[in-house]
Amino acid sequence: MAVVGSLFVVLPIVAMALRVDWPNVVPLVTSESATAALLLSLRTSVTATALCILFGVPMALVLARTSFRGQRLLRSLVLLPLVLPPVVGGIALLYTFGRRGLLGSSLTALGIDIAFTTTAVVLSQAFVALPFLVLSLEGALRTVGTRYEAVGATLGAGRWTVLRRITLPLVLPALVSGAVLSFARALGEFGATLTFAGSLQGTTRTLPLEVYLQRETDPDAAVALSFILVLVAVAVVGVAHRVRPLGDLAAPPRATSREAARP
Repeated sequence: MAVVGSLFVVLPIVAMALRVDWPNVVPLVTSESATAALLLSLRTSVTATALCILFGVPMALVLARTSFRGQRLLRSLVLLPLVLPPVVGGIALLYTFGRRGLLGSSLTALGIDIAFTTTAVVLSQAFVALPFLVLSLEGALRTVGTRYEAVGATLGAGRWTVLRRITLPLVLPALVSGAVLSFARALGEFGATLTFAGSLQGTTRTLPLEVYLQRETDPDAAVALSFILVLVAVAVVGVAHRVRPLGDLAAPPRATSREAARP
């Protein structure tokens, strides 16, 4: 049964590889539109990952280190994009930041338009990628517990010192893994981007959107670009799994608590 399950995943990738026009693969993936889409995807995915780290780390700390009424509901809402159809997320973002949206009308009055811009691409990618970082980091924080943080606080370290010298180093592998997975999810985002940002070449047309458009006009280019995305995804997953397992996070360096107490 394991072999059958593996074949169910591997055979479509093999079929795609066999369909690639290898003699002409370089011209297919280096066309002007494909290059523009790839560069835009990389740029927006990196920015979206930075946003995920900026907001995801505090969110994971709150979920893992505090207890309050409604915490389970909050966690469910934070993880909602994992199961929500991306196009639904795009509609939600459109009615939030669009010109007639909840916040968009006020932003438009200030001369700020977000929908159908590169900023909309970044927001769409961050919306669907954020739960990956939060989920990974929250699990790591719960695994390592609070005993080392308590020792550091007992030795006189302040909250920021404990966070910087103990907490973040302990969960750094999970943070890196979550960031890598967030980047991969952002790079492959399609539905929310199409709904909220549209498909404007050089502005909002990311590589998945380019694949979708090429599928109608140039199937060979679509297959070649799809295989490029598969290779990137395999590389990203490989990097994520090379990070130290979460179970090893419970064994920090012995000097961590002492270092935290230094001025």
